[in-house]
Amino acid sequence: MHYDVVIIGAGIAGLYTAINLPRDKKVLIVNKAHPWECNTFYAQGGVTTAKDDSDIPVHIDDTLTAGAGLCNKEAVEVLSQNSQEVIQDLINRGFEFDADANGELLYTQEAAHSQKRILHAGGDATGRYLHHFLLEKNPHPMLEKATVIDLLLEGDQICGIVVMHRGERKEIMADSVVIASGGVGALFEYHTNASSISGELHGICLEKGIELENMEMLQFHPTVYVDNSTAQKQLLTEALRGEGAQVVDDLDYRFLFDYDERGEMAPRDIVSRAIFDYAQKTKKQVYLSFKSFDYDYFKHRFPNIENRFADLGFNLPKDKVPISPAFHYAIGGIKTDLQGHVPSVKGLYAIGEVASTGVHGANRLASNSLLEGLVFAKRAAAAIIHDVGTQCSGPFVKNNETLYIEGDKEKKEQLRRIMWDNVSIVRTTEGLEGALAAIDTMLKSSIGRLLKLRLLTAQKIVRSALERKESVGVHYRQD
Repeated sequence: MHYDVVIIGAGIAGLYTAINLPRDKKVLIVNKAHPWECNTFYAQGGVTTAKDDSDIPVHIDDTLTAGAGLCNKEAVEVLSQNSQEVIQDLINRGFEFDADANGELLYTQEAAHSQKRILHAGGDATGRYLHHFLLEKNPHPMLEKATVIDLLLEGDQICGIVVMHRGERKEIMADSVVIASGGVGALFEYHTNASSISGELHGICLEKGIELENMEMLQFHPTVYVDNSTAQKQLLTEALRGEGAQVVDDLDYRFLFDYDERGEMAPRDIVSRAIFDYAQKTKKQVYLSFKSFDYDYFKHRFPNIENRFADLGFNLPKDKVPISPAFHYAIGGIKTDLQGHVPSVKGLYAIGEVASTGVHGANRLASNSLLEGLVFAKRAAAAIIHDVGTQCSGPFVKNNETLYIEGDKEKKEQLRRIMWDNVSIVRTTEGLEGALAAIDTMLKSSIGRLLKLRLLTAQKIVRSALERKESVGVHYRQD
């Protein structure tokens, strides 16, 4: 099998790349699970855009401020300056954002934004609506339930990928490969990610000597219901706080103002640490309260949250929901330029959460992630059309590692606990060194390839966290 372009991942970044590639190119999208099992599908809040040209410098400033001094300013400028264009492109293609009775777009505000500039669809189902729309518009074939287990390289150029599909290893050759596989959620005991998001492509890149950067920068969402039995926990979107939901303790005390004058509207890293610290010090349960909402408005604006929590036994907005921070978003990733190129490998691109463009710095501004996927997917597609594809001769050395062996499942669970206990909201040298030692021990043991790839990614995260001695943004060193 030989393609002009292979795209790994069927979230917003992969799909928007695909629909911006011409039909006469031979393109294949490879998806690890079902198409909807991706982080885009579960995104609730919305997609950021500069409301008009005058808002661009303000949006840039908000993003830079949230990023705590580590953003690539040029990348942030690209993000904001192209935001209106990609939103208009979606609308021109037929996508409908929520609007008022007069057809005017409705905007909401989320933490660390200085004004309302976030568009939404289906109330609190923006990701689901966008994902469904992009799937419908995609003109290219998709290979489902295919796990990428290797990249094929020849010198400094990409040649294709190796997948496990229906029990068979298959080489898929390509002139260009786009990695849009998402983040690393399954490495943590508590996370909001789709179940298929496990950081294996990061591990493959580490094997191949492809640079990952800022892997210690992991964002934890402050308002998550974690008392369900599934690995993926129930997210309570930032938009709830943007429209009046309050973080309180058992006595309805809004303690966030003791930590930051912005209270619920402080950046995510500050809110997450405040909740963690307050719960640790007081031993009190923390809740999200919706008492400021009218019932009819809440049901219309947040229908999916209302329905989902009704199934869990809550009567929203009357009841308050116990919350905890949980892993949400990988800020760092595969280092790229502003067209999505992976600099060290000709023909290889990375976009979306798996990539590190420098847009988010040390803390992602709320709802910039879907926008990043759109803007840099379009730029990557334009680069692919312009660039000359690779020419490989092969054959390639086969990796014959067994994918799964007995005991892998137990070690995966051990890894998730280690990462949550030692590499999450508050970090110490002792905890990080202990996590690294445990991961190194597992890597030396008898394990399957897919677990090995997760462990390599986790190892890189921990080493990066140890190397950055100072606290900044989401990376908080207690010592």
